Amino acid sequence: MGAKYKPKDYEVLRRRCVALWQDGLKQKAIAAALGITQGGVSRTLTKFKQQGEAALQYRKPTGAPPRLTQEQVAQLVEELSKGPQHHGFAGEVWTRKRVKAVIEQLFEVSYDVSQVGRILKKVGWTGTPGRSAEASKEGPPTKARSRARVARRAPTGTKKKRSRRTG
Repeated sequence: MGAKYKPKDYEVLRRRCVALWQDGLKQKAIAAALGITQGGVSRTLTKFKQQGEAALQYRKPTGAPPRLTQEQVAQLVEELSKGPQHHGFAGEVWTRKRVKAVIEQLFEVSYDVSQVGRILKKVGWTGTPGRSAEASKEGPPTKARSRARVARRAPTGTKKKRSRRTG
């Protein structure tokens, strides 16, 4: 079984692979020396021949392209600033489910609610519904809300552990 490397380590391997090839070693010998497959050596050399040094550099995996453009995200922020009632929701609170519904209505794009949270965080909206990052830095909206949050918490009771009988 071959060695296991971190993604960033492969750049070093690719560079060493090319250096050994330029020194005149065959692909099989390079693979054995570096502990990688001959197919990996072949792919590295092919890319190097086609793209040069750029093919050897480490590149972070890009992932899927975003479904909303920067302009659409800006438009979303503008629409959210109008408030939930403007979009037919009762109350003054934005939830991720509500934002998801607005995204689907405006842009015909579907996101999971966890991804909606990431979009909101990226544009400066926090996990506190209906508040921007700047508003959250100012502290809690009211003392009454804080008291209500504390009152909803379950009391913490201590349970006695039963002792084990040995004998």
